Amino acid sequence: MRGPLAALAAAAAGAAYVLAVRPRLLRWGATTQEAAGPLPGDEIVPAPRMQSTRAVTIAAPVSDVWPWLVQLGAGRGGMYSYDWLENAAGLGIHSADRILPELQHLEVGDIVPLSRDGGLPVRLLQSRAVLGLGGTIDLRTGRVSPAGPPPDGPWLEAGWTFVLRPAGPHASRLVSRTRYDYSPLAAGLVLRPLLEPVQFVMERRMLLGIRARAESRAKGQAKARGGDHGKARGA
Repeated sequence: MRGPLAALAAAAAGAAYVLAVRPRLLRWGATTQEAAGPLPGDEIVPAPRMQSTRAVTIAAPVSDVWPWLVQLGAGRGGMYSYDWLENAAGLGIHSADRILPELQHLEVGDIVPLSRDGGLPVRLLQSRAVLGLGGTIDLRTGRVSPAGPPPDGPWLEAGWTFVLRPAGPHASRLVSRTRYDYSPLAAGLVLRPLLEPVQFVMERRMLLGIRARAESRAKGQAKARGGDHGKARGA
């Protein structure tokens, strides 16, 4: 009986994950409209086999959030996630707690490093609104090309887009969407159970890390302005 019972328990656990847990991981923080609707950058991977949409509301204006996105990347401003986990994997990431003026210029075609070994090129850039990264990874060599699958062999086409919108006079909505296509189809048997949970853990922390940094900076600037006004009144 142990064999059938164990198989039944495993099947029940798998069904619970697919039906209840996985949808929450794939759309953490996002509204139904955000998760189901189109976003800028979807064209980077036009026919995805995997997609996630996650979001966070930030009590800071767009102007205080955008600089953290522009300096994103390994060897740059970091990923604002669990540095110790990323560095345990040898990624060499150290997240900044301040805006780095020397990293505030980004153009389409620039590479945003995701590790010491490489990253994804900027495919879409709209100042203070959209940052889209994307490329095709040759799974045999790890090399990234800007677009299109390699002529043969296994590949992973990845798109990662951040959409930043005002959510009131002093707040922002940051939406992060990832889209993947791959070949062969059997690669999904490995990619889905491996990539989706890990990405959820790291991306959730990243969005919260950006929120904490942007809100802290906005509060500091508001406090400084209040102090300046007080000095002006007392003068």
